[in-house]
Amino acid sequence: MSVTIITTGGTIDKIYYDAKNDYHIGQPQAPKILARAGVTLDTPLISLFRKDSLDITDEDRALLKKTIEAQSGQKIVITHGTDTMAKTGVYLKGIPGKTIVLMGAMYPAEFRDSDAVFNLGAAVMVAQTMPEGVYIAMNGRVFDPARCVKNVAENRFEEI
Repeated sequence: MSVTIITTGGTIDKIYYDAKNDYHIGQPQAPKILARAGVTLDTPLISLFRKDSLDITDEDRALLKKTIEAQSGQKIVITHGTDTMAKTGVYLKGIPGKTIVLMGAMYPAEFRDSDAVFNLGAAVMVAQTMPEGVYIAMNGRVFDPARCVKNVAENRFEEI
């Protein structure tokens, strides 16, 4: 079995640029996270784009959908920024024969106390165990993208 990882950017991949006192989206962190965790599952990586989720357009979502549909594997994990993750999840609903799990992080993976490692591990497990459909794996829970929201004040996802 394999789980294809598609990266789109977001906080999980952000790195700190000291010269500018700012954050920018860097290289995908998922391969490093999985390697450090000793994951032996086949996880092909597709780095689709590197955007903050607030900058993701419907054209980007169409490209993501087309990329998912073109995959021979049925299990897909998408690393995505948290601000528009639910919107992208709703957009991807209806792709037949695929279990699609979106995940992100509230803090960059490079941060010691980031939730990125936990959320990626959860997403990989959800992709392997849930039936075909689209899910969000965040904060130790599995959500329907149409029935969840990011609670900015509490820094977590919640069911609505």
